Amino acid sequence: MKRDYISALAALSAAIAVAFGAAGAHLFHDQAALWAKTGADFQLIHAVAVLAIRIKIPNKLPSLLLLIGAFLFSSSLYSLALNAPKIVAHIAPIGGSLMIAGWLVTAVFFWLGQSRNINKKDRP
Repeated sequence: MKRDYISALAALSAAIAVAFGAAGAHLFHDQAALWAKTGADFQLIHAVAVLAIRIKIPNKLPSLLLLIGAFLFSSSLYSLALNAPKIVAHIAPIGGSLMIAGWLVTAVFFWLGQSRNINKKDRP
C-alpha cells in the first residue's frame, strides 16, 4: 500500500483544529477565544475537505492549496490568540487566498472531468 502524506497531513491538521477548538472553548477568553474558534473551524472544515477531495481527484494541487491555505489562515489566528504581535494578522489573507484558489482548482478538475469515478464494485 502506498503512503499518502497529504491525507496524513490532513488528519493531523484536523487533530490540531480540534485541540485549538477546545482551547478556544475552555482556555481563551473574549477576542482570543473567537480567533481560536474561527481558526479551528476553517482548519477542520478544510482538513475534512482534503480527505474527501483526495478520494475523487488524483492531482495533488487542490489538496495542497487547501491544506497550506488553511494552515496559514488558522495559524495566524492561533498566533493572535496566543498574544503574538498583530503583524501576524497579515498572513491570514494569504491563507484565505490559497483556500479560495484550492476550491477554484477543485472546481476546474471536476468541470474538466478529471476526477475518479468510484463505483460500488470499487469500494472495500
